[in-house]
Amino acid sequence: MRHSVEIVELRNGARGLFIDIPGASVMATRVQFRAGMLYAKRKEVYEIPHLVEHLAFGANAKFHSEQAFEAEFTKNGAYHNAWTSDISVCYETECADFEWERIMDLQRVSICSPRFNEEELKSEKANVRSELTGYMNDYYRVLWPRVQQAVGEDVLDLGERLKTISNIELKDIREHYRRTHTAKNMLFIVAGRLKGRRKKLKRMLENWDLKEGEKFDFPFTDLSTGEAVSIRRKDASNITFGFSLVTPRHLEPNEIFAMNCLNHILNGTTSSRIFGTARKRGLVYGMGSSVASNATNTYWDFDGEVNIENAEALFDLIQVELTKVLNGEVADADFESAKSYALGRFQMGAQTVGQIADYYADGYFTNETVEKYDNMPNLIQGIDKSKMIELAREFAGTGIRGFAAVSSTDKAFITELENRLNF
Repeated sequence: MRHSVEIVELRNGARGLFIDIPGASVMATRVQFRAGMLYAKRKEVYEIPHLVEHLAFGANAKFHSEQAFEAEFTKNGAYHNAWTSDISVCYETECADFEWERIMDLQRVSICSPRFNEEELKSEKANVRSELTGYMNDYYRVLWPRVQQAVGEDVLDLGERLKTISNIELKDIREHYRRTHTAKNMLFIVAGRLKGRRKKLKRMLENWDLKEGEKFDFPFTDLSTGEAVSIRRKDASNITFGFSLVTPRHLEPNEIFAMNCLNHILNGTTSSRIFGTARKRGLVYGMGSSVASNATNTYWDFDGEVNIENAEALFDLIQVELTKVLNGEVADADFESAKSYALGRFQMGAQTVGQIADYYADGYFTNETVEKYDNMPNLIQGIDKSKMIELAREFAGTGIRGFAAVSSTDKAFITELENRLNF
């Protein structure tokens, strides 16, 4: 979808993007605060941001309960959601174009005037406890916080997070909200048919009743390599694993695209060098790799599930193929094929208003960068194979890596698997 992007700074200190999509029948918003888990006052109340997010759709200045607010918000089919991460609390809406003003006002009410109360806190503590308990059955959700801990990140795992819920009181919720939900700490994205509406949108957003506050810095942690983490589950029938190679810097968009091409070569399809070969040999049903970059660090992540009897062969294959990459052994045909795939995904990646909003949110909410979507073909075409290999060597050479696995095997076997990755 054709669109244009305008960077906006409001009088109250909030900043954001207006994305005009001519002819769009949908309006989408994303409102983010640096208010996630790492901004909790102390570890004993680590889960506060998650509860603040849940309670934001509860009682507020206009509605006495979550049910009343929900009924009004969704009566014409509009959608809202929110999510919490280590860094962010983000609120999302999508609605039909004809009711964008009504939905924007309801979003203002929910974010700016929540009425936190004991009854809803009690309910949401139970809901969050149920949510996290359910995640304990998802081995990927179990292992990735342990990988983060292994490289020195100051995060809690699921079990530790569950223990903090009972410590949280209403005063903690109110304190966290007042400190983090401020104008200067807010970034926003509004995407849809904005022609003739920009001035009104700015006035509406500037009238949000938020204190000026301060813009929170991205937390910095000095990372290092830790030992392999073995998470024993007696009922685990195979090994679910994940490992990260970390470089302590932010990657630029062209570097992200280069790493995405490499991930496609290694794990993107059934003809890829690790996953494809492993699948052909009957070693693994599924595995993958990805890259994620924040303001201070970038993570090259690998994960998958493998039967115990196939684990050593799979990890030997990973070792062989990554070593080939580090030695510069990437076929030109594979590289060009990965670039062609990336161009195809680009063509498919902006078919809805929500997809466009999410594309810009990824970079803007991390470090307020804006890489125009129309520039992507040039970035992809400009990817250099030698630069891709150089980046892989950078990740392998930092000495910062973490490894975790969920299985019924003993730790010695998990440590042996990690030791096979000696590139």
